[in-house]
Amino acid sequence: MSSAFTFPQPLQRSALALTLRSVLLAGVTSLPLASFAVQAENVDSRHYDLAGGPLDDALNRFAQVAGISLPFDPALVQGKRAPALRGDYGVHEGLNRLLVDSGLAAIRTARGNYLLVARTRDSEALELGATTISGLSLGAATENSGSYTTGVMQTATKLPLSLRETPQSVTVITRQRMDDQAMRSLDDVVQATPGLRMSAARPANSEFFARGFPITNIMFDGLPTTYNADWVATADLAPYDRVEVVRGATGMMQGAGNPSAAINMVRKRPTKEFQASITGSAGSWDNYRSELDVSGPVTDSGSVRGRFVGAYHDKDSYQDYAGRERGVFYGVTEFDLTDSTTLTVGASDQNDNNNINWGGLPVNPNGSHMGFSRSKSFGYSWSHQDIDNKTLFVELDQRFDNDWRLHLGASKNWSDFKLVGAVLERNNDATYRQRVFNQGRDYDQSTYDFFASGPFALMGRQHELVVGASKRELKTEAVGGTTFINNIDINHFNPNTPRPFVPDIYSINDKVDQEGLYVTTRWDLADPLKVILGARLDWYDSTSIYNQTNDQYYTSGKTKETRHLTRYAGVIYDLDDNHSVYASYTDIFQPQSEKNSDGAGIKPITGENYEVGIKGEYFGGALNASASLFQIDQLNRAAEVADASTCRVIPVGAYGCYEAAGKVRSQGIELEINGALTPNWQVGAGYTFAQAKYKKDADTSKEGTLFDTDVPRHMFKASTTYHLQGDLNKLRVGANVYSQSSTFNKGRNVFGNYHIEQEAYALVGLMAGYQVSKHLDTQLNINNLFDKKYYQGVASNSTWSPYDVYGDPRNFTVTAKYTF
Repeated sequence: MSSAFTFPQPLQRSALALTLRSVLLAGVTSLPLASFAVQAENVDSRHYDLAGGPLDDALNRFAQVAGISLPFDPALVQGKRAPALRGDYGVHEGLNRLLVDSGLAAIRTARGNYLLVARTRDSEALELGATTISGLSLGAATENSGSYTTGVMQTATKLPLSLRETPQSVTVITRQRMDDQAMRSLDDVVQATPGLRMSAARPANSEFFARGFPITNIMFDGLPTTYNADWVATADLAPYDRVEVVRGATGMMQGAGNPSAAINMVRKRPTKEFQASITGSAGSWDNYRSELDVSGPVTDSGSVRGRFVGAYHDKDSYQDYAGRERGVFYGVTEFDLTDSTTLTVGASDQNDNNNINWGGLPVNPNGSHMGFSRSKSFGYSWSHQDIDNKTLFVELDQRFDNDWRLHLGASKNWSDFKLVGAVLERNNDATYRQRVFNQGRDYDQSTYDFFASGPFALMGRQHELVVGASKRELKTEAVGGTTFINNIDINHFNPNTPRPFVPDIYSINDKVDQEGLYVTTRWDLADPLKVILGARLDWYDSTSIYNQTNDQYYTSGKTKETRHLTRYAGVIYDLDDNHSVYASYTDIFQPQSEKNSDGAGIKPITGENYEVGIKGEYFGGALNASASLFQIDQLNRAAEVADASTCRVIPVGAYGCYEAAGKVRSQGIELEINGALTPNWQVGAGYTFAQAKYKKDADTSKEGTLFDTDVPRHMFKASTTYHLQGDLNKLRVGANVYSQSSTFNKGRNVFGNYHIEQEAYALVGLMAGYQVSKHLDTQLNINNLFDKKYYQGVASNSTWSPYDVYGDPRNFTVTAKYTF
């Protein structure tokens, strides 16, 4: 992606280059901002003297003279040339002349910047700002687009497909939508994404769900990593351009996992032209945040480009003795080794220091809520949970004249976790105690992926092929222990109780290795008919060792799966220029550690996703809509054998053996719309109904009941922004809504039956923004406008897991952003 700005050439070659070299290449974590000249005014006519040549160079030079921002996907202009442009032209006329034979067009967005897109059909027109263009499609990157949707994404198949061409339910949360709703972390993205559920299992830890199943993998630029809410911090959004979400089974891209969804965090990349911004915000409960984003060429030729993003976030909480501090640093550099070879090297560090308790609030023995105030916490002044996530990644991209591409990606992640916290527990005599945890954990992951992709001709038509291989490694080492603080009086709780000594009494060592080979093809069978077929073979090997040193109790587990086959099939049929119907089958597997009657491992869980739907694409892709029906069958869930006498081998620490016999079925519907309703009105909205039930289980009483009652069956999410016109054209207003059905947990313990419930609720937010000047933008966000009192997560029972966690009360954030 590229964007052009005008500033004095000597400054570009000296201060900018030196600043970016020092920050991005030498790893400096702060930089003084020089007094850069800013983007020039967009006047009606300027003089141009541009020779004919490569289109990307011509557009960058034109944008510099015109003083406009012109972001575009490099793939759009690859191999295209521009005619000479000499004379006096306005911006619109000059761009039209440069793009006359390219099949491309430039639009002016509501914010005044320009966007380069592909011209597809002359029968459709979308007017954006002062320019009317026929048949438009956005690029992949969303920064500076002003849009709530995107043109292409690769999270489903590695093929660069539009949302309409992807035969699964997909959502892209763009940079514009993140900014409009003041999203700060992946928690906020999940809360806003249709079909996804964010649950606070503990005050400092968020779990994600889709279609009734937990999400256990998070992808970064297409490379999957294992996500564990306990040990890995939720990603801050400052370094990311967009978040792509594919719901359902996604084994082709991830290998092992659950049939829930793939979340792909796509990083910001360096720009060919200089751009920079400073953002500051302040909000409720001493919530302060600052961001710095600097990008541009490092060398005079632009063959080396860099970007640095830094963020610092410090906030207290509505809860007593709680607060969070976060520092984020992200640097990336692109090297054009040749005209067709690009090397990308980047690193990031996110350090979270959370003064927050591990557990939540207790409930009554019958499961009813105790009615504590939202500020109540049973955490101690010394409770803390610190996580330091470091990432190093490298990519090598080789492009060929026949539109084929070779791509190598590698990523290394280190997560350093330290915890001292407490969980309130109820004893059998209804008194209370605190279980105090102490743990240190190293959670390291490595991911490698190599693939080749491109077109091929067969039977007079052009098709597409992706062939690749991947490898993932996960290593976990941890030590820790627990102790108790007895005789807790919950009505007179003392948060300043001295911290007890918690010795290390156990160690954990886990290792997972996974290797895969995959192939995907997209067949153009007829003008309206496309078929996508794919397959993947995985080799999975896991070893787990738990050693509790105080009583020498020792258990270990080993799981191995050889040449597991994952399949992908999808068909898309175009009904007309705007609508397509599709059907798809996808699956995924999850190895299990339980052993069968002979002491051997049982078959892995498989999740099979069946989906049909219709998709609409309007204004050349500026607006996307979809409706889908899905069914997921999760098969081979471990079930304990009823008669333990049939078990010839019973593993140490177990009471019996297992068989792969359980089955859970999830069914539902998803409706969604994203993008521009008018040139000045963006909307993103979706309704989801998903219900997962036991179809078969060793405990026959579960059959026909809900699989996870913590997950709401109905969810509605919507956000919208409107730019006013005329004399009020500097003002924009917006709103967002989150609504869900009830959730609950019920069962029986020593106190009798319990039923814990969160009733259905809805949250409303408002936004207002004002463009003070071309460079300064301000915004106010109000969340939970009506101060709804609700639980983000409810306790799983009334004894040993009282994790009632309140959602945030009404709060506000004021943000100011200065763009150079």
